[in-house]
Amino acid sequence: MDVVGQGRRVVVVDDSMLQCVLWRRMLESRYPNRAVVETYTDPVEAVGVLGPDIHLMLLDWEMPVMDGMEVFEAAVEAGVNPKRIIISSSHPAKRLHEAFDCTACLAVIEKVEPQQQAAFMMILDSIMKR
Repeated sequence: MDVVGQGRRVVVVDDSMLQCVLWRRMLESRYPNRAVVETYTDPVEAVGVLGPDIHLMLLDWEMPVMDGMEVFEAAVEAGVNPKRIIISSSHPAKRLHEAFDCTACLAVIEKVEPQQQAAFMMILDSIMKR
């Protein structure tokens, strides 16, 4: 786990260390002094620290040991508001919607689609201002 900044609690769960670094750098530069960013590459470790104080959670769908749906369910059970969870994946958006539409999560984002990234930034700006 890595924690930086001061402010609202943002939790990133992604088995890719590179993706965690990218999310952290983006969040730190876009929302300086407004976010405490925690990154986890181990979903099992992340589940142990989840709670209702999470302002935003960025969650990868494909991970070993526990997939994103399992972590999502554990997060909601731990008190995280599902409207504060964004699911990301390299799968096409259609597949993401099929898998997660029933969850009431805030959004599903295809990591490599530029138009999805633009929408993602608008969602982030909105949620981080609340």
